[in-house]
Amino acid sequence: MLAIFQKAFAHPPEELNSPASQFSGKTPKLPVETLSDFLSRHQDSAFSMNFAGSAVLAYARQETSLRQRLFCGLDGIYCMFLGRLNNLCNLNRQYGLSGKNSDEAMFVIEAYRTLRDRGPYPADQVLRGLDGSFAFVVYDSQNSSVFSALSSDGGESLYWGISGDGSVVMSDDLQIIKQGCAKSFAPFPTGCMFHSETGLKSFEHPTNNMKAMPRIDSEGVLCGANFKVDACSKINGIPRRGSEANWALANSR
Repeated sequence: MLAIFQKAFAHPPEELNSPASQFSGKTPKLPVETLSDFLSRHQDSAFSMNFAGSAVLAYARQETSLRQRLFCGLDGIYCMFLGRLNNLCNLNRQYGLSGKNSDEAMFVIEAYRTLRDRGPYPADQVLRGLDGSFAFVVYDSQNSSVFSALSSDGGESLYWGISGDGSVVMSDDLQIIKQGCAKSFAPFPTGCMFHSETGLKSFEHPTNNMKAMPRIDSEGVLCGANFKVDACSKINGIPRRGSEANWALANSR
């Protein structure tokens, strides 16, 4: 999968953008070039969607049953999902989807939409309730919001980086990220969630801030940043209110 979002609304962490990308002999590519690379690697199984230049989603159909890949869209919300949820049936009943043919991607969309609009639970609580290995990226085209998460067990991989125009790039394909982002990329941290308005948070330790650690690659060059939970720094909690009281923005103000 591949997702590219404009910097103007995605607001990726500044630490992902490495100055070494401009001096390493290989500069980051523009989003259209990265998209072309992805489609070329999956000529017979991929498609893409462009949202007026503000976002691009590209998905390659599943080639093996050993690793589940899903794509779903509903009412302007799109989800690309990797992995499996062991408690999907229970989650569907919890969110009123037991009578529908709902896979993991559809569940994430329905949960996102419900909690975005009504906010009965904080985001970290919802994600801690997912049993399984997963990585997903949600794009809400109604309000140009991005929400992504990676399970804590290391069963799935997700990478992110910065393209030549400052857009944030997300993919499970490390080679696509390396080619498109040069030295400005890193693994997405396990047990964490990212929202375009509130940034990167740990859903396992939601009261702690995240800390960027310089990431040095095999060539000894600064390459983005690894993000760790800062055990010594707590988030100052402010009560949620109004339209901000939804699952994606909880525990972040």
